[in-house]
Amino acid sequence: MDDFRASVEQSQMSLRITDSELEVTRKARALNIEQAKAAVEKAKLDIKTTPVLSQIQAEMLKLQLEEAEARLQQLLGEVKFQQISEQAQRRNTELSMASSRKELEMAERNLGRMSLAAPMDGMVVMQQTFRSGEMVQIKEGDQLMSGQMFMQIVDPTSMMVSASVNQTDVELIRVGAQARLHFDAYPGMELPGRVVSIGAMTKTGGQRADFVKEIPVFIKVEGLDPRVIPDLSVSADVVVEEAREQIVVPLESVHRDGGADGAPYVFVRTSTGFERRAVELGMTSNVKAAVKSGLKEGETVATERPPEKKSSGKDPRASLPREMTTGVKHVEGC
Repeated sequence: MDDFRASVEQSQMSLRITDSELEVTRKARALNIEQAKAAVEKAKLDIKTTPVLSQIQAEMLKLQLEEAEARLQQLLGEVKFQQISEQAQRRNTELSMASSRKELEMAERNLGRMSLAAPMDGMVVMQQTFRSGEMVQIKEGDQLMSGQMFMQIVDPTSMMVSASVNQTDVELIRVGAQARLHFDAYPGMELPGRVVSIGAMTKTGGQRADFVKEIPVFIKVEGLDPRVIPDLSVSADVVVEEAREQIVVPLESVHRDGGADGAPYVFVRTSTGFERRAVELGMTSNVKAAVKSGLKEGETVATERPPEKKSSGKDPRASLPREMTTGVKHVEGC
């Protein structure tokens, strides 16, 4: 743009110089014509003295008059062609200036096409490009390919988490499920979220083994915090089921006989040791289990199977397993 503007200014200066030179030329031509007319008038006056001059002098004066008149006629005849030449010279300079202006206008239009107006308010997130053998952030001066995305506009008030869930857990997740979002950059911050989309196909294979498949899930961030910016690493706990006012025990304290289909029971600590007690389980996560019936708040359960009592007369409480006191009244399964 600076080069094109300088070219226009130079063309304008050239036009002013051309006009000045043409004006000087016109004045010089007018002066020459006036001088030629004066020479003719002088020759006419001189020829009136021929009666008192010799024949040779009279002939010389006649020749001078003819020469002066011929010179005047020549100058007057050249005026038309000189004016045409001057007009052509000025027109050529005008065309050069017009061409420079057209180039400037074209450059301004091209520059206008390079100015993008965002369709929404938000935060600019620059994308990456391949430069000098590595992927780096796009910056001013980089060459972009046709159709290449080089920036995104992010609305900080409406952000999404692009997450993945293991293929074995995706059947538990539903669109609209509530989630709790945790940010690695801010360990103490937790924001609410909601599942808005669940992928129909697994992601393509990457560095992990092909037998480990993940499903893409999008979670809308429903809480606002000025610290949240794009490309932060986030973990999400999706609530798949919820129950309230139930006693919670460690999952390892629940035992079954005959495999996973066996009736659940726990070992409850009493004054004489641990007794086996059947329980009815509610929601179960990977680490905890809710108990609907069979336990009371404040009772202690063993997290390991107690050793069998022996008739050696020793106190059965001499070798106690690790234990945990129940009492949690609220559980959310994730």
